[in-house]
Amino acid sequence: MAKSARRPPQLRGRVFQGSRAVARGLLTRGELRSRAWRPVFRDVYADAQLTISHRTRCLAAARWVLPPGAVIAGRSAAALFGAGFIGDADPLDILVPAGFRFGPVAGLVVHTGEVAEADVLSHAGMPVTTPLRTCWDLAQWLDPEEAVVVVDRLLGQRLVRAEQLREMADRRRGARGWKRMLRVTQLADPGAESAQESRLRVRIVLAGVRRPVTQFLVERDGRFIARVDLAWPELKIAVEYDGLWHDDPQQLHRDRRRLNRLLGEDWIVLHVTAQRLREDFDGFLAELRQAIRTRTR
Repeated sequence: MAKSARRPPQLRGRVFQGSRAVARGLLTRGELRSRAWRPVFRDVYADAQLTISHRTRCLAAARWVLPPGAVIAGRSAAALFGAGFIGDADPLDILVPAGFRFGPVAGLVVHTGEVAEADVLSHAGMPVTTPLRTCWDLAQWLDPEEAVVVVDRLLGQRLVRAEQLREMADRRRGARGWKRMLRVTQLADPGAESAQESRLRVRIVLAGVRRPVTQFLVERDGRFIARVDLAWPELKIAVEYDGLWHDDPQQLHRDRRRLNRLLGEDWIVLHVTAQRLREDFDGFLAELRQAIRTRTR
């Protein structure tokens, strides 16, 4: 019968530095390689029974991996603020001061740049870029669509304000990256309620269609009729993103009843699913433009 791996109580449910555990006599190098422990970073291990979230990995990196002056940034910083869309196993975004040599390190995406003291705060003991600096870095490191997805969430949670983004873009006018920041600022909207809604809105605007209103309330004589994801109120055109939660029969029933009321108000309602956004956006865009032409005439 195979002998089970030794799991000292001091290490159960914890993330720890492998070399220190060996030095203390808690484990041998061979035992570290057993299935009882999971490597997180070089010389950093976790109890294999522990769920390793992105936050857990950020904490481990801040404690045992990052060099002095380096900070957690980008999508990882946004995730720590509760405003990100990043997988538990995705690499961490790290910002290292310009001129400092560090990496490559497995599990980290290392960026370099100027890091001012005002750009950094302590979050649960970790050095993290401020929400405002995080927006700047997202605009530099991601394509506009994906940067807006995260900036929308930061705006929606009031971690940063739209006027702050505009002021930052104006203040850095002429500097490298300011145009990317300005573009993201112009596309961002705190009204988006999901990443896919953000992507849909950005693609519509980048395609040259006038900007829609997010989460528009349709009322008649002060009475609530419906709320729609995207709208051109003056044309009575609405676009609804149908996510996976629409598989819920009761939610589908409520949605259809709500949209029937809209149709009774003479609205045109177009639907976009994840599959169509991914595979047939051009077809949807043609339908939207046709609806706009019809209503404009």
